[in-house]
Amino acid sequence: MRPDILNPLFAEVTALKGVGAALAKPLERLGLGRVVDVAFHLPSGWIYRIPRDELMGQDVGRTIAITLTVRDVRTSSSPRAPTRVQAADRHGNIVSLVYFGRSGGLVRKLYTVGEQVRISGKVEQYGQDLQIIHPEVLEEGAGFREREAIYPLSEGLTSRRVGGLVAQAIERAPDLPEWIEPSLVAQRDWPAWKDALLRIHADPSDAVARARIAYDEVFANQLALALVRQDTRKRRGRGLRGDGRLRDRLNLPYALTGAQARTIGEIEGDLAQDAPMLRLLQGDVGSGKTLVAALALLIAVEAGAQGALLAPTEILARQHHETLRETLAGLPINLAVLTGRDKGRVRESTLMGLADGSIDILIGTHAIFQEAVTYRDLGLVVVDEQHRFGVAERLALSAKGKTTPHLLAMTATPIPRTLVLAQHGEMDQSRLDEMPPGREPVETRVISEERLDEVVNALGRHLAEGKQAYWVCPLVEESEKSDLAAAEDRAATLAARFGDRVGLVHGRMRGAEKDAVMARFAGGELGVLVATTVIEVGVNVPNATLIVIEHADRFGLAQLHQLRGRVGRGGGQSRCLLMRGNALSETARARLALMRETNDGFRIAEEDLRLRGGGELLGTRQSGEAAFRLATPELLGELLPIAADDARLLIDRDGGLAGARGQAARVALYLFEREAGVALLRSG
Repeated sequence: MRPDILNPLFAEVTALKGVGAALAKPLERLGLGRVVDVAFHLPSGWIYRIPRDELMGQDVGRTIAITLTVRDVRTSSSPRAPTRVQAADRHGNIVSLVYFGRSGGLVRKLYTVGEQVRISGKVEQYGQDLQIIHPEVLEEGAGFREREAIYPLSEGLTSRRVGGLVAQAIERAPDLPEWIEPSLVAQRDWPAWKDALLRIHADPSDAVARARIAYDEVFANQLALALVRQDTRKRRGRGLRGDGRLRDRLNLPYALTGAQARTIGEIEGDLAQDAPMLRLLQGDVGSGKTLVAALALLIAVEAGAQGALLAPTEILARQHHETLRETLAGLPINLAVLTGRDKGRVRESTLMGLADGSIDILIGTHAIFQEAVTYRDLGLVVVDEQHRFGVAERLALSAKGKTTPHLLAMTATPIPRTLVLAQHGEMDQSRLDEMPPGREPVETRVISEERLDEVVNALGRHLAEGKQAYWVCPLVEESEKSDLAAAEDRAATLAARFGDRVGLVHGRMRGAEKDAVMARFAGGELGVLVATTVIEVGVNVPNATLIVIEHADRFGLAQLHQLRGRVGRGGGQSRCLLMRGNALSETARARLALMRETNDGFRIAEEDLRLRGGGELLGTRQSGEAAFRLATPELLGELLPIAADDARLLIDRDGGLAGARGQAARVALYLFEREAGVALLRSG
């Protein structure tokens, strides 16, 4: 239960003075639903306002504050035309105040012809004239601030308004006992957490305050992971020692890579221990994770236990079932698949087989850990694409065993080393950093969208050779149309050229409908599969050797790499065409250049972290997990090892959460919402 001392911070945002239902909406769009969210909404920078009483050409490019007299307000009937306010300084110099969008009504409320108004904004040159785009109207009597923090905003908010709410939020914050090891506080000259919060809002360039507040969050995260690990190691499990009778009969057409052999050895050693295994297996696209999972599951079956493989989607679950069925053909193993789509007698038969032990290995979606599903003796759980599953879901599946089952989590999305420690510090790690022999790198080209006709012609030649292709439609901005509409339009265009050889899959299709299209593509009946990013993970069609990704500049590096991994799964050369728009940012250019240069997912992951920066760190779009709100990638890399050591020191030397510092650290876990670490402790 959250400590009472934190209740003022975890109140609804409407507890702040002046926040009613109307203001709560734009705050909610920023994820600021509680007082604590407002307090932790750090400024993204600051502005210097130069006080002026005269408009001067030398101020072009600078932000000024000036009092003007309104001469004219010009609106337009066209929603695309800007609203312009003509205003003059005390010497008669004219400037245009320009507002875009449907803002005419608001502008008329702010500016009355003949009246004076004090505004702030960046001066720009437009032809021979001066203009200020979307200036801020400074409130009368509010006082002039030459330096002021800038906050991430949504429509209906100003930085000054947010700053006022932040001040209220911090005022509600209690003084909390220190949870950091005292010598570290002294060494770094860190202020108390509340003082650090005040300082960073007052001066966004305060590096000491920023490091302190980031460290608090990183420390809470590392402590939670350490507590989860400690709890897991304490749980009663049992060793699974396979005798090799099933693995020796496997008829593999190729030898294991060195990385696969090493990883199997690590897993076999973990499974033999009574303490439950907790291991993360990272492997780039095509590195052979599924075979490692199959061998781990065979060890469990050899030891007399059952295994379960949990997949994030129905498509991937059924594909895993088919792959394992082929890999384990000829072995006395009973495989079954269970997804939310399975009903009636098929489902009942599967449930009975799990309960009586006649099913050795179950593959499925989250349906495999629902309440009605019971196992005779579940010994090993393999979670594929683990970032799609939360801790609670993993624990629900773990609770299905007589004793805590061993857990192997797999991901095909390489994770930067910093984030492995941040997200998975409670887990041992294995890495498949070697590709099976004969797998050629995918040839990647970047092509302007203006050459669409050439790409379609190349697709025609590709199909004429009896090969297949993916065509991935772009992430679409909200202001245009939906991703689905873009995919439907592209499918219709290609169908006009290639007829019924074109299929379409997207996330809103029913499972059975989606599977039917995928089956037609896998069977060669369809030549082109037009898709949204629903094909990002796990789809395996060896004859598909071309992938076209429209508006590739809108995708992150990790997602582009995953999409590219849909090809190159059979023999021969595969190609990836990244179609780009014309207005590219420097970041987009760097992303596309790296994709063209390398197929190494681990290198791409490290570069992705560097390019994304703090704003998208661990963003839900990429990882499905909560973001670090206060720690930038640079600070994360610097502070993680220190926080990990400090967390271990607290547990091993300072009495864990029961000691004096531990009681303060317990508050930190709740403050930074890492309380799962507390909940998992048997002691409470």
